[in-house]
Amino acid sequence: MLELKHIRKTYRVGDIETKALDDISVAFRQKEFVAILGTSGSGKTTCLNIIGGLDRYDSGELVIKGKKTSDFKERDWDAYRNNSVGFVFQSYNLIMHLSIVENVELGMTLSGVSSEEKRKRALQVLEQVGLKDHLHKKPNQLSGGQMQRVAIARALANDPEILLCDEPTGALDTATSLQIMDLIQSVAKDRLVIMVTHNPEIAEKYADRIIRFQDGKIISDSHPHQERPKPDMFTLKKTSMSFFTALKLSFNNIKTKKGRTFLTSFASSIGIIGIAVILSLSTGFRTQIDQFQQDAMAEFPIFISQKAAEVDMDTMMEQSKKMQDQVKGAGEYSDSKEVYLYDPSESQIMHQNVFTDEYMDYLNGIDPEICSGIGYTRIVNMNLLRQVDGDVVPVTLSDSASGSGSESAMGSMHLSSYPKELKEDGGSYLQKNYDLLEGSYPESPTDMVLVVDANNEVKVDVFKNLGIDVEGRESIPFSEIVGLEMKLIPNDDYYVKTEFGTFLPGTDYAAMYDSADAVTVRIAGVVRQKEDLGYGLLGAGLAYSDELSQMIIDTAMDSEIVKAQKDSDKNVMTMEDLDEETKSSFLSYLGGNATPYMVMVYPNNFSDKDAVTDYLDAYNEGKDADDQIIYTDLAATMSTMTGGIMDGITIVLVAFAAISLVVSLIMICIITYTSVLERTKEIGILRALGARKKDITRVFDAETCILGIFSGVLGVVIAWLLNFPINQILYNMTELENVANLQLIHAVLLVAVSTVLTMLGGHIPARMASKRDAVEALRSE
Repeated sequence: MLELKHIRKTYRVGDIETKALDDISVAFRQKEFVAILGTSGSGKTTCLNIIGGLDRYDSGELVIKGKKTSDFKERDWDAYRNNSVGFVFQSYNLIMHLSIVENVELGMTLSGVSSEEKRKRALQVLEQVGLKDHLHKKPNQLSGGQMQRVAIARALANDPEILLCDEPTGALDTATSLQIMDLIQSVAKDRLVIMVTHNPEIAEKYADRIIRFQDGKIISDSHPHQERPKPDMFTLKKTSMSFFTALKLSFNNIKTKKGRTFLTSFASSIGIIGIAVILSLSTGFRTQIDQFQQDAMAEFPIFISQKAAEVDMDTMMEQSKKMQDQVKGAGEYSDSKEVYLYDPSESQIMHQNVFTDEYMDYLNGIDPEICSGIGYTRIVNMNLLRQVDGDVVPVTLSDSASGSGSESAMGSMHLSSYPKELKEDGGSYLQKNYDLLEGSYPESPTDMVLVVDANNEVKVDVFKNLGIDVEGRESIPFSEIVGLEMKLIPNDDYYVKTEFGTFLPGTDYAAMYDSADAVTVRIAGVVRQKEDLGYGLLGAGLAYSDELSQMIIDTAMDSEIVKAQKDSDKNVMTMEDLDEETKSSFLSYLGGNATPYMVMVYPNNFSDKDAVTDYLDAYNEGKDADDQIIYTDLAATMSTMTGGIMDGITIVLVAFAAISLVVSLIMICIITYTSVLERTKEIGILRALGARKKDITRVFDAETCILGIFSGVLGVVIAWLLNFPINQILYNMTELENVANLQLIHAVLLVAVSTVLTMLGGHIPARMASKRDAVEALRSE
C-alpha cells in the first residue's frame, strides 16, 4: 500500500507546488487501475518524482507498507524502485544497443536473479505481451506499439507491486493505443496500476479510480480510500550490478561506435607502443650483452686470493670523476708549485684471507652440480733440468726474458695451471675448452701442454727458457715440441748446503739429472682455445696440472732447505732478515708451504655463479670480519655495470614515452565525459530500474576498462609487429640478429598499465554520471 496522508501544508512534487486541503488522504489499493488526470504536467511530474525518490516533501509523509519514507536511505529507494515499482514511459526509454530480451532482463539483473531464471521470466513476459516472434530483434527494429510492449514486459519482469505508466499511449496511434490499454488493464488484475494521462476517455474506459489534478491541485477523487494504520511490513531485496554486467552493457554500447572506439584506442595506445618498443630493444640488447658476457666469461672463475682489496666505492667514484674531468678539460687544475702526496692505501682496505684447513675442506666439499672444478695457483719453484745436445742445463717454464722461476700468474689474469674437474665423467678442463692440435691431452700429473693463441703464436722467451735454439727461426714444428722431456729435481739434490750454513743451487747438473729421485716431465701435446670460448684463462705458454705442484710440495716438505728456512728468520740463501709475510712467500717458493696463493672456483656455467657465490657466502655467516674469506667475481661485477647502464637508459627512454600516457589519460577523461552526455537517458533508465549510483559509476568504469584493455592489446600487437622491421634494420646496420624482442611479461604488464590508467582517466566522469538526477536524465533527449 502506497499512502500519502495528513498533508496540511504546501508540498513540492517535482517543479509543481501543490496546495492540498487539510485532512485529505490519497491512498492506493493493492489491486486497482488508477488514472491520474491533470494539467500543466502535474500528473506526469508526480510519476517521475517517484522515480527520483518520494522524499522531497516539505510536510506530511509517505508511508509504504507501514514504513515511513523519511527513514529511507538512498539505497532503500534504489531497492524500492527495483523490487516494487515498474515503469512504462511514454517514449519507451529502451536501451537501443541491447536486444529486447536483454532490455527485459536488465531489472532482474539488478535484483540478482540467476541467468537461467532471468531468461525464463523474460521470455514469459515477452510472450505475455505478444512479442514471442521478435525475440532476436533490437528495439530500433520494432514499431512504436511493439516497443511499448517491450517497455511493459520490462516493467512486469520483476513482478512489481505497482506499475507506473507515464502516458503509455501518448506516442501511439488510436488502434495501437487500444491494444496497449487492453494489455495494461489485464495487468491490473493482480497489481496496482497508476497511469498518468491527459485523455479522459481512456481514463473513463479503463480506470477503476480517477484522481483529477488542476494547476497542481487535487480537485477530485472518484473512489477515495481510507487506510488504517498498519505495522511495518516493509522488506526489500537490495539491488546491485556486477562488474561483468557493467562490462556487457558497455561492450554493447561500444560496438555501436566502432570507428570512434578504434581511433580512441589507437590514440591511447601510442604511449604503450613507445614503451613496448623501448622495452623490446632494451630486453634484446640486454640479452645480446648477457649472451656475449656468458660466451666471453663462461669459464671465468671466482678468484679467492690471500690478499683481497676492499675498495671504498665513494673514494673510487670521486677519483674516477677527477680523471674524467681532467680528460675532458673540465677539472680544476692546481696553480701550486708543489707536488702533493697521497697514499692510495687510504682509499682501500687490504683484507688478509686466511686459508685454513677447515676452509680448504669446505671448498673441496662444494656441489659438483654447480661447480665444475677448483684450480690452485701456488708459488712453488720447479727445479727443472733438460739435456740439450748432450749437455744438461737448467730450464724454466717462464715466458719472461729474465727466466724467473716464480709463477707469472701472480701478476697476470692468465694462469699456468689448469683446474681439476670435480666430476670424474665430465672430461678434463682442457678437453672441454681447448682443441688438441698435436700429441695428446695430459694423462698423468707429469704431462704438460703447450698452449698457443688463435694465431698459433707463443712468446719467443718461452722457448729460449726451455733451451731451444730459436736463432733465425720464425716458427717451430709441433713435432719438435711434443714429447720434449725435462727432469724435475728434488730440493735435496738441487740445493747444496755451504760451510756457512746457507744453501745455494748446485752446479753438478749431470748428477742431478741422473738422480734416482728426479722425476721426468714432458710436453704431451699442443692445444688451442676453442673458437666458441670467449676468454681463455690459460696464457700462451706451458700449462700443467695442480697435481704436479702438489707433488713438488709433498717432496719438498721434508727437504733440508725447507726445514732450515722454517727454523730461521733469515733467508737461508742470502741471510737477509725476513718478516713473517716474506718468510711465508719464500717458503712457498721452496715448496715448504702447501697453502695456495690463489684459489679459482669454476662454476658449471654462467647461471650457476649465483649458487656458487651463495655457497661461499654461507661460510662467512656468523664470522668476524677478520675471519671471513673475501672473493672476487669479475664476471658479476662487469655484468652489474653493463646491466646498470642498460637500466638507466631504459628508465630515461620509458619516462619520455610515458608522457604520451598522460596525454592519453586526459583524452580518455574527455571521451568518457562525452559518453556520459550521450548516454544520459540510459543513466535515467538504469536509475529507474533500481541501479545504485555506484552501479552507474561501474558502467562507465567498465567502458573505460574495455577501452584500456583494447588500447593496451592494440599497442602491444603493433609494437610486436614493429619488431620485425626494427630487427631487419638493426641487422643491416650491426649484423645483430633478433635484437628487438617483446617479452610476454612486459606485454601483460603494459596491458594492465593501460587498463589502470584508462580507468583512472575515466573515473571522474563516471562519478559525475552517477550523480545525475534520474528525473532530469529521463527528460533529456
